[in-house]
Amino acid sequence: MSRIGKKPIQIPGGVTVTVQDAQVLVEGSKGKISFTLPHNIQCTSKDNQLVFTRANDFKVTRALHGTSRALVMNMIQGVSQGFSKTLRIEGVGYKAQVQGKTLKLNVGFSHVVEYPVPPDVKIDAGKQVEIEVSGIDKARVGQVAAEIRDICPPEPYKGKGIRYADERVRRKVGKAVTK
Repeated sequence: MSRIGKKPIQIPGGVTVTVQDAQVLVEGSKGKISFTLPHNIQCTSKDNQLVFTRANDFKVTRALHGTSRALVMNMIQGVSQGFSKTLRIEGVGYKAQVQGKTLKLNVGFSHVVEYPVPPDVKIDAGKQVEIEVSGIDKARVGQVAAEIRDICPPEPYKGKGIRYADERVRRKVGKAVTK
């Protein structure tokens, strides 16, 4: 058995989980999200807990056992608490602002970079050098944050660019002048 897959999930108050066939629907205060289970994984709900079982012991099924449980656990956490990632902008004159459904970035290019905000993710740039990406889907929040970071990743010489708040950029020594 998978160590993660065999752990039951406690359903917190304010969250409702509906299991129909292979469809798991999770509703909470922040929204609702659904997930389709792989065909060899079953989910049962009893005593305010979700228990995941697998039909056979093939390698692929064993891998999907723990993965399915972790994805449903992230869904429950997402609709109750939500997920967020913080990005920081380093550099003179670098800034970000949200206008409607567009994130506008001034990050050293000759033009303003416009990133369309997806409907399932909320982006806040209250401080001009800090971007907060939040939502109920952990994978989607991480993907949007990675796409924003890829617009101008931090460079190792001066450290300019967009980085995660907890990211450390290894700095390199510049060119050495010899006589």
